[in-house]
Amino acid sequence: MKKILLVFIIIQTFSKTHAQTTIFNDLLQKHVTNEGVVDYKKFNGPKLKKYLNYLEETTVDVSWSNNKKKAFWINAYNAYTIYLILHALNVEKIKSITDIKKEGKTAWGIPFVNVGGMMYSLDYIEHEILIKTLFDPRIHVGINCASRSCPKLSNIAFTEENIEPTLEALMSGFINDPYKNKITETAVRISSIFKWFVKDFTKNTALIYYLNKYSKTKINLDAKTSYLKYDWSLNGK
Repeated sequence: MKKILLVFIIIQTFSKTHAQTTIFNDLLQKHVTNEGVVDYKKFNGPKLKKYLNYLEETTVDVSWSNNKKKAFWINAYNAYTIYLILHALNVEKIKSITDIKKEGKTAWGIPFVNVGGMMYSLDYIEHEILIKTLFDPRIHVGINCASRSCPKLSNIAFTEENIEPTLEALMSGFINDPYKNKITETAVRISSIFKWFVKDFTKNTALIYYLNKYSKTKINLDAKTSYLKYDWSLNGK
């Protein structure tokens, strides 16, 4: 009887998670272009509120696979970033996420993300949960900083099943995007993300080796490396 009850609970949890992720996926499909341009104001409505309510009521279970945890937290990060921008746009005109500050904290330091009844900051989710406990350098293309130089916001919500191919596609698209990374065989001018989070990208390999995993242009190991200026203006319409 206990086994049957456990199976029922697992099925119910899966169904709820799948249904709520579908809601977020529908919003992304409708209001984010394939290039990652976001129509923030179109997110304002009951569907986003319903998804955020689901996050507020959901506690990550230790039995979840790492891919499921990773997908859940990346979706939460992105949904609450959209909420933050939307709220700021409704209150005042902002041109960048860097314009958002509260009590001396930046947008990333404000503890406004409610997951399972606990309040988190975006920084905490990124560094303490995703990077520290679910390490994967591709997290940096999964989460979105609402800016033009940021890796594009995926218009597909992450799931346990799709997270691997989706992160691979996002990393490949980001590295080969000539606006965000300028790559030749002998020199690379790359996103500042690779400077800020160099320890994550070089934990298991050298940076050029990591770039070469995805770059369509094979880079010489002695290629000159420099970093592009980051455009923090909103990635919105």
